[in-house]
Amino acid sequence: MIPKLKEKEQAIKLRREGYSYSEILKKIPVAKSTLSLWLRSVGLSRRQKQRLTKRKLLAALRGALKRRNQRKIITEEIKEKARNEIGNISERDLWLFGVALYWAEGHKEKEKGSLVDLGNSDPYLIKVFLRWLLEICKIPKSEIYFRIYLHETAKDKLKRVRRYWSKVTGFPIENFQKITWKKHKINTKRKNIGEKYFGLLRIKVRKSINFNRKIAGWIEGVHKMSKKIAGWCNGSTEDLGSSDFGSNPNPAANTKKPGVGLFSC
Repeated sequence: MIPKLKEKEQAIKLRREGYSYSEILKKIPVAKSTLSLWLRSVGLSRRQKQRLTKRKLLAALRGALKRRNQRKIITEEIKEKARNEIGNISERDLWLFGVALYWAEGHKEKEKGSLVDLGNSDPYLIKVFLRWLLEICKIPKSEIYFRIYLHETAKDKLKRVRRYWSKVTGFPIENFQKITWKKHKINTKRKNIGEKYFGLLRIKVRKSINFNRKIAGWIEGVHKMSKKIAGWCNGSTEDLGSSDFGSNPNPAANTKKPGVGLFSC
């Protein structure tokens, strides 16, 4: 009985010092039910309660940090595996990537004709699309121009924004003089704010109405051939009429070797 009495007194002392149950159990290995019975009448001062609250918050923060680090490790492992799965990219692959990018993000042709125009805030996407224009479609640098769309709240970082897009694109900073200011909404829910906000960059090509029409044809060709690959047509091409894909679609076009003859604009 004496050892248990000493343990009880030590437990009460620790509790009055602001120790939590789990901390006490580490020092005094008894059943939690026994400890609860010993300490049920032990009151805590305001300072002791504050200590317990602080320790709980610190423990929660440590747990959150540990989970965050675990997520980072898992995410990087998944990304590394995915990056390695890509392998080498051919010129034809890059051509198709560009067509798909424009399909998703580009300015489509209107009835009277439209210039090639794509806008995005993702630097990776901007880099790939520019490479597609310059290397695959052989568009001269002099025919490409830019416009930055930026919220008014970011006026003080305009120089940084220009330097940022100049670095991303590889074009001189003088090419980023055209700015469209977006009005700030007080109750906005947008998340593209803070130090990593550099607005949206629009890439445009001069004298590119016919180029835009050609891209539209490429998009229709991708749609047509993807339907065949997926077997949506069940071996029939009856639903691939001229109203959707032009008067004389050429299914054999994808057998050509990549090069200026296929891609040049």
